[in-house]
Amino acid sequence: MIKEKAASLSIVSNFLLIIFKLSAGILIGSISVISEAIHSSIDLIASIIAFFSIKKASMAEDVDHPFGHGKYENVSGFTEAILIFFAAALIITEAIKKIIYGSSINNVGSGLIVMFISSIVNLIISTKLMKIAKETDSIALEADAFHLLTDVITALGVFLGLIIVKFTGLKIIDSITAIFVAFLIIKTSIDLIKRSLKDLVDSKLPDEDIEKIIQILNSHNEIKGYHRLRTRKSGSKKEIDIHLKLSENYSLIQAHNLCSHIEKDIKHVFPNSYIIIHPEPLPMMKNV
Repeated sequence: MIKEKAASLSIVSNFLLIIFKLSAGILIGSISVISEAIHSSIDLIASIIAFFSIKKASMAEDVDHPFGHGKYENVSGFTEAILIFFAAALIITEAIKKIIYGSSINNVGSGLIVMFISSIVNLIISTKLMKIAKETDSIALEADAFHLLTDVITALGVFLGLIIVKFTGLKIIDSITAIFVAFLIIKTSIDLIKRSLKDLVDSKLPDEDIEKIIQILNSHNEIKGYHRLRTRKSGSKKEIDIHLKLSENYSLIQAHNLCSHIEKDIKHVFPNSYIIIHPEPLPMMKNV
């Protein structure tokens, strides 16, 4: 499955980057480089969670999950956000310790090479993951891609910080850069928490999606009205529930055929969707 393969790629890249960054950070004594290794460590855990959530979410409906397992992707996104927030707290703590007790950075050039290579690798992987996430409408993959894209930004921030240290000798810049990186991570965490909670609490679909559904309904003249249009998202699946008002003269077969036609039209726009249509008779107005 394409989503599982993409999640696996994220796991492998994060694992290799952790070894790369941590080795370099310890070697040159840079808290900002080590902070990036910590960030990648949390991303590795998040990637593993994303992998298993995607695998679980792809399972078919069963007795205990009649609407499928799509919410596992939303839970994954929320968990990843909490882990990222925790990583940021660790980075800030270590950076403050370095400011108070001092730090020593050796061989800044090695750190520059590590951060440059890291940013390139993350940019390539995040671009690929984001492309697949958009194609499959996967919030778990999108969160993973967003994490790696943030890594690109933070790695470049550390890269610039090390350049300043190299040319000015102000080693405190390394810790300040680490704190700046941590706050960027916190912002990412908050954004992801908001997005994942939105689907977990069954918020409606975006207005543009609802407008597409209404346009489909309005294209069928047989429909005399509609109400109780309810929508939500479960993982990558859109769930749509609507009550239609039809002429009381409509036979059961006619009502069924019309509902099937409307369902087909909606699925054409939203292929991965679960649709429930409830037809209701609209009494004919009698002449007095």
